[in-house]
Amino acid sequence: MAAFRLSLKQRYLLLLCFAAGLIVAYQFSRNRHEVRMISRGDGLRANSSQFTLEGEPLRILGGSIHYFRVPRAYWEDRLLKMKACGLNTLTTYVPWNLHEPQRGVFNFQDQLDLEAYLRLAASLGLWVILRPGPYICAEWDLGGLPSWLLRDQNMKLRTTYPGFTDAVNSFFNQLIKRVVPHQYSEGGPIIAVQVENEYGSYAKDEKYMPFIKEALLSRGITELLLTSDNKGGLKRGGVKGALETINFQKLNRNDIKYLEGIQPQMPMMVMEYWSGWFDLWGDLHHVYTAEDMIPVVTEILKLDMSINLYMFHGGTNFGFMSGAFEVGLPAPKPMVTSYDYDAPLSEAGDYTTKYHLLRNLFSRYHAQPLPELPSHQERRAYHPVVIQQHLSLWDSLHLTDKPLKSEMPVNMENLPVNNNNGQSYGYTLYETTITSKGALNSKNNIRDRALVFVDKHLVGVLDYKTQELPLPDGKGKRTLSLLVENCGRVNYGETLDEQRKGLVGDIEINKRPLRDFIIRSLDMKPGFVNRLESSSHWMSMRQRPSFPGFFQTRLYVNSFPKDTFIKLPGWSKGVVFINGRNLGRYRSVGPQQTLYVPGPWLHRGDNQVIVFEEQETDGKIQFASSPDYGMTVDVQ
Repeated sequence: MAAFRLSLKQRYLLLLCFAAGLIVAYQFSRNRHEVRMISRGDGLRANSSQFTLEGEPLRILGGSIHYFRVPRAYWEDRLLKMKACGLNTLTTYVPWNLHEPQRGVFNFQDQLDLEAYLRLAASLGLWVILRPGPYICAEWDLGGLPSWLLRDQNMKLRTTYPGFTDAVNSFFNQLIKRVVPHQYSEGGPIIAVQVENEYGSYAKDEKYMPFIKEALLSRGITELLLTSDNKGGLKRGGVKGALETINFQKLNRNDIKYLEGIQPQMPMMVMEYWSGWFDLWGDLHHVYTAEDMIPVVTEILKLDMSINLYMFHGGTNFGFMSGAFEVGLPAPKPMVTSYDYDAPLSEAGDYTTKYHLLRNLFSRYHAQPLPELPSHQERRAYHPVVIQQHLSLWDSLHLTDKPLKSEMPVNMENLPVNNNNGQSYGYTLYETTITSKGALNSKNNIRDRALVFVDKHLVGVLDYKTQELPLPDGKGKRTLSLLVENCGRVNYGETLDEQRKGLVGDIEINKRPLRDFIIRSLDMKPGFVNRLESSSHWMSMRQRPSFPGFFQTRLYVNSFPKDTFIKLPGWSKGVVFINGRNLGRYRSVGPQQTLYVPGPWLHRGDNQVIVFEEQETDGKIQFASSPDYGMTVDVQ
């Protein structure tokens, strides 16, 4: 033991060394902390004519890619292609209606894992501008607002009406706590956050934008705040403490001067430079040529402005998520399933002429060469498959939730389904008994379109244009059925509060309102599709099918699955499901003639295909290696 005894002097020296070590360790820790604070202490600032990040000038070269419109397996591919084009910033909306499908039930998993998307962007060296809404427009059903809000008959969306602000607060409690750790000041990629979206075009409540701003700040948002408006909305869409940005496609110097005038000596940014446009069923496919686009982008950059391409990659409105357009129209026109948008990166992630020209342009604003282009995704036109079985709509009704018996019509959102959150999407079947012939009049209370049946025989269609229909003669009691489709809620404009679907009022026969309905929800959610698959009621195609109906077949894939496109010539209108996933709506009226099928949603061997078709079929499904968006028209 004596060998280990220390003298008083030795112990004193050891204590000095230990203390010095503590000081060094603390100083190292402190310096390291200071380095981190210096490197991440001065985020995006708008205090001069240029943005600065860490005190250094930064021009934002941004592009929009929505995680909810791109299969998760392809997130990295699309973001790498963004980076290779010379962009440094990703922008994305957050769709409230997907993240809170029922009040108080939240989903941030799998395809909706926003945090995984943010981490991916950071790992690839992309900054992020987050646009959390709560309203996003985006050509998305109800602008991303959940339909259960409309169960409140007095609801005033996008205002400080308590029923709306309470719901926003509840959603933001869940969303923002997931966002805060990914801010720039926390070491994450988010350099700016948008306050609502294009409120200047709505502007029904002067207290609303301050409420949203405070909802963000009080939950820990510390990065630069922005607002985004088109030229007409700039005067009413801003909020104190947030930088205003502008949206447009054609450059108007007067608009730029106006923006400069209301924000002198501050950075100028085009938050949405529209690289193309959306499409409506029954119209033509919009294109905005590279020859028209590149000179405008070049001019924006010459003006020392920052830019965000909306969209850089549009993706797809899978399921029933596409919205509807109503501005200046007598009735809403639903949007197509594809959100290709004629963007620089196509719906399936292909490079376009726009992409290559933009890459060349943006390369001039980088000191280093741009990354190599990621490889092209291989695609395949699978052999046509023949429909094997069919199942009448009427024979599938036992697979739906318990029907509601109601004296009066009940709109879709107020049905007692989905834990009393109502029905959000799809079709609703209203049935009642009639005892007389005569004229059926919708009184414009059908939202949006109804197939009308008497004793299961189709007698016509009622919609916004056709509101009266003669019923055939018949004796005794007969069953009148109205299969009402929600074709997509309006996503922009001043009629958001009026977007209830189904039957929203009385239907009359011979000027007498119909009563005593049996109402079934046909939202075609995954649970229903699974029950449908295992039903024992499927019939061979040797027996004549009835319509509407479900049609089933198998696509056999003998190698690694590739992307493809479904074509349905000879079919009329309906919805396609592959392996239980809703690919979206198709309509023979076009312009869109193909539906995108992501390879990762297929697997080797048999893949189940179910088509819900309203009126006709040629009995087979075809595939193509490239899309067909129909006849084109230039964006005006």
